[in-house]
Amino acid sequence: MLVLGIETSCDETAVALVEDGATVRANVVGSSVERHRPYGGVVPEIAARAHLELLLPVLDRALVEAGCVYDDVEGVAVTVGPGLVGALLVGVAAAKALALAHDLPLIGVNHLEGHVCATQLEYGPLEPPLLALIVSGGHTSLVLLDATGAFTPLGATIDDAAGEAYDKIGRFLGLPYPGGPEIDALARHGNPAAIAFPRALAGDGTYDFSLSGLKTAVVRELRRREAAGEDIDLADVAASFQEAVVDVQVTKTMAAAQAHDVERVTVVGGVAANSRLRERLSAACAVAGRRLLVPAPALCTDNGAMIAAAGWNRLAAGERTPLDVEVDPNLALSGVPTGAAPGAPA
Repeated sequence: MLVLGIETSCDETAVALVEDGATVRANVVGSSVERHRPYGGVVPEIAARAHLELLLPVLDRALVEAGCVYDDVEGVAVTVGPGLVGALLVGVAAAKALALAHDLPLIGVNHLEGHVCATQLEYGPLEPPLLALIVSGGHTSLVLLDATGAFTPLGATIDDAAGEAYDKIGRFLGLPYPGGPEIDALARHGNPAAIAFPRALAGDGTYDFSLSGLKTAVVRELRRREAAGEDIDLADVAASFQEAVVDVQVTKTMAAAQAHDVERVTVVGGVAANSRLRERLSAACAVAGRRLLVPAPALCTDNGAMIAAAGWNRLAAGERTPLDVEVDPNLALSGVPTGAAPGAPA
């Protein structure tokens, strides 16, 4: 079964075609990052207008790359939330039009579920129990795919998401937008132990995250050094900041995996492309005897393939979404990911 996936929750205009929930026939992304770069972050109105401009060309290119026509497509999956409301509306309107015009079933997909389903594109069907660390520009969450096949949120950020914090600190350091890749690259030349930045909520017994205090600590430390006339090594600052973020993410992920007796751990979302997070989490899982599943970077950032995969799971289970479905910018991750096999052995 060939499913077309549309993702427009933020600033990436993405369309993909995925066969049988696992084989990516095409995965095309039209980026508007250059339009947002002068502002140091995503501007919602600019994002929505960019989707309007890019969606049809991206859609046409995906069909060509997949070597198919609409008659070959058996379902249309689209992100209905969470995300920027204007951006979501563009993708959902297009998906509804395609479903209606070609008499295809529509499936509305939660963006976060899509990120988790990116894992199946490289590692096969999702089998519970599975622990997912979702880290992106708008989200930092720990979610358990439990033995019943349901998503159970364990914890989330109480303020800034990881990607948001990277972008804000990158901007303060004078780095180009987006800040995440820039800080990751700069940190490779710095000492992660140079500055003892705080690890918020590290030992509070929850699986929640907080990064606003860390951001403030970085700003105060740099201003203190400037006022004192001290030299500032930006690579050391980047490495120390990144280490503080990663420390908490890895510590809480491994604690959750142990507490819920989960053998498989996946890290998804745009920040999952961070080299230090991958390195630290891989080492921690190896020591604990757990298996780390990390999709390729192209499947970690927002893309249509993950939405098509999640849509395929639900279509294969007989689910359909009414054509009058509305977008929900605050949509919570809940329900049953139908590609999971409840009770599958660990």
